[in-house]
Amino acid sequence: MFDLSTWNLTLPEGRPARTISTPALQRDYQSPYFHRSADGVEFWVPVNGSHTRNSEFPRTELRETRSDGSPYTWRYPNVDSLLRATLHVDAVPSMRRMVIGQIHSDGAGSGDAAPLLKLVYQLRLDQGRVLAQIRERPGDATAITYTVLDGIPLGRSFDYRIGVSRTGVLSIEVNDQRLVRQLDPQWARQGLYFKAGLYLQDNRGPASEGGRATFSALSIMHR
Repeated sequence: MFDLSTWNLTLPEGRPARTISTPALQRDYQSPYFHRSADGVEFWVPVNGSHTRNSEFPRTELRETRSDGSPYTWRYPNVDSLLRATLHVDAVPSMRRMVIGQIHSDGAGSGDAAPLLKLVYQLRLDQGRVLAQIRERPGDATAITYTVLDGIPLGRSFDYRIGVSRTGVLSIEVNDQRLVRQLDPQWARQGLYFKAGLYLQDNRGPASEGGRATFSALSIMHR
């Protein structure tokens, strides 16, 4: 089982969506949305689930914290930061896409708490692909989308690594494919943090429709 000592968890229930604290998560927390097994942790998100105040879509998603549960952010000039994950996707909603990892901003210096990076799994016909949606500057309303890897069907395990170096190099790796971009210096003033799990880009349909994936490995490194 991977280490969950520096994460909290947002669930698609309650109004607004409920958050499970870091200490509570350590006490072997389980639910229909977050189920531990010998294979790892299964994430489930129905399209009709509740959402946070700043979103219209439901999620079962981990957010980086300190070990005491307080929110944790980092600035890239101070530390090399990396998130690694291994997972397989078993179901997608009818829009056929969902976010599986993020580097998010707290909005410091710009007032815009928006993601630097969304890593998206998208199913096309019977094959999935992983997309990187990158916001060039903190205040940008839209992101640029890049295809990192094609040809990952439902049920097939794959690895991803997302990180930022002290020199502002954003790197995204999915299996053996790598995408690298130099960040705009404006990002150096932003407090950043990792997110992992499932964040749907769909909110219409029956309760049986949604996203499902199992993470068998997940780790954060700051150095």
